[in-house]
Formats: sequence, structure tokens, C-alpha cells
Amino acid sequence: MATTQVQTVSTGIDKAKLAAAAALVVAALAAYYLLGKQGPLAQWSALLLGLAVAVVVFFTAEPGKALYAFGRDAWREVKKVVWPARKEAIQMTAYVFVFVLVMALFLWLTDKTLEWVFYDLILGWKK
Repeated sequence: MATTQVQTVSTGIDKAKLAAAAALVVAALAAYYLLGKQGPLAQWSALLLGLAVAVVVFFTAEPGKALYAFGRDAWREVKKVVWPARKEAIQMTAYVFVFVLVMALFLWLTDKTLEWVFYDLILGWKK
């Protein structure tokens, strides 16, 4: 059976939460600059607190929940990856380096050959 994906419709409450999160980010930045005379501790505290509250508000909205679910699923998939052993990784890296060197040599020889054919043989331009 085919699985159907359910799309959620963004409600007014979700839009308000996103707007509030954006407003909190702006307010945190404004507080950082307005508290310049209070010292760096007050500045950074206001900034970090405002950003933390904005993140919490964002993750209570539907797009935040979807982002969290995506991250959780992505992490689950990363755990399933079978990583190569050290020896195998070093061998594959060496193969790539050798291939790049061979390809660079081939392209250099091709370039010099075409340069010789066009400039020396066809056009007669000598360096």
C-alpha cells in the first residue's frame, strides 16, 4: 500500500508564534545594543535569554515541530550508516588522490598537446 503524507495547514496561531519568535529575536538584538552601557554581562545575558525564548516559541509552532521531527529522523538515519574501517577509509582516500593526480597529469598533457598543435603547427607562432 502506498503511504499518504498528511500536510498540516498553518493556522493563525502558528503564524502568530512565528511572528512572536521573530519579534523576540529582534528584541534580543535591540536589547544587546541598548544595554551597551550596562556592560557585557548584561548585554550577553539579554541576548542569550531573548534568543532562547525565541527558540522555545519557534519550536512550539508547527514548523518548529516539523523541523525537530526532521532533525530527529535525520539523526536516526545517521545512526544506521555503516562507516568504513580506518584501513578502508585510508585506501579509498589514497585511490582518490592517485586518481586526481593522474587526471591532472592527463589534462596538463592534453592542454600542452593542443597548445603545441594550434600555436606551433597550425598558426606558426613560436614562443
